[in-house]
Amino acid sequence: MKQQLILLVSALMLTACGIDMPQSTPSSYETMTVKKSDIVFPMKFSAKMKGQHDVTIMPQVSGQLMQICVTEGQQVHQGDVLFTIDSRNARLELEAAEANLLAAQATESSALLEYEGNKNLYEKSIISRIMLENSKNAYDRAQAATSQAKAAADRARVSLGFCTITSPVTGFIGSIDITPGTQVSPGTYLTMVSGTANMYAEFSINESFLESRIAHGGDDKTLSDFPDVTFLMKNGTEYPLKGRITSVSGAVDRVTGTVACKATFPNPDAVLYSGIQGTIVIPFDVHDVMVIPQAAVVRLQDKSLVYKVLPDSTTTAVVVTAEASGNGKDVVVTSGLEVGEQIVTVGANNVYEGQRVIF
Repeated sequence: MKQQLILLVSALMLTACGIDMPQSTPSSYETMTVKKSDIVFPMKFSAKMKGQHDVTIMPQVSGQLMQICVTEGQQVHQGDVLFTIDSRNARLELEAAEANLLAAQATESSALLEYEGNKNLYEKSIISRIMLENSKNAYDRAQAATSQAKAAADRARVSLGFCTITSPVTGFIGSIDITPGTQVSPGTYLTMVSGTANMYAEFSINESFLESRIAHGGDDKTLSDFPDVTFLMKNGTEYPLKGRITSVSGAVDRVTGTVACKATFPNPDAVLYSGIQGTIVIPFDVHDVMVIPQAAVVRLQDKSLVYKVLPDSTTTAVVVTAEASGNGKDVVVTSGLEVGEQIVTVGANNVYEGQRVIF
């Protein structure tokens, strides 16, 4: 009772001294007027990189694998030696073919001399025409034998060259599941060289994306007419060079409901390599939509609420349908708000129904 009396006296004294007691005042919040505008809407799709020139390496001759000159993941240049195959038999075959060629060339030379000599004798009527024709036929057969011997020598030379397997492209070595000493033949898988000068990002676009383009006022351009696209690594790092969509399937897959696409990225520094996964980001312009800050949306269970400011400065919560814009700070409202309405933005999480606000 004594404490209540003291408080009462204190209040009377403050009033007598002209000091006003604290009163509740409207809270200050940032607000905005809802309007329609244009926004760049980045759509994201899972993607996997693949070398534009992925080449499977297989031998073209049979023999024992003598040496593996590279390691898995090693970067190689066009013409670098990858594997060597026992070349002893190929060398012997080449030597024999070259010897046969020399013999054929000698026979051809002799046949030519005999034919030219017979022509002189025939002109002097010393030999018959039949002897001349026989020498001509012998010379023709010698020429054909020389051509065959030369072809055989060329084949032997090529076979010897196949014993040294070089990289057909600049790129990275894939897995190597073979060891020196293994007997190999045409068709034996040795490794793969993934060409890295240009890379494909393979991804699929779903039907809902196509529908959303129409819903958001997308134009009638085809997918191949899209602007430059971006590749995001799995760690969120953005690849610095832009890509272009260069391949679009002409039909929707009946099972998955998607369209297969490829985007080509230049890779001069070999930062990208075959097999890495990431995200393709395709920006497209969305016209005449309501864009509000993400901070203005209050999540309540499965609902999205926005606090609208009424003419008497009080707030009321309205349920809206909103889609992420992809830029991390804005959302696109498709229902629940009207153009010209005032909403609370910064601090919306602290607003309650019927609260008076100043702005």
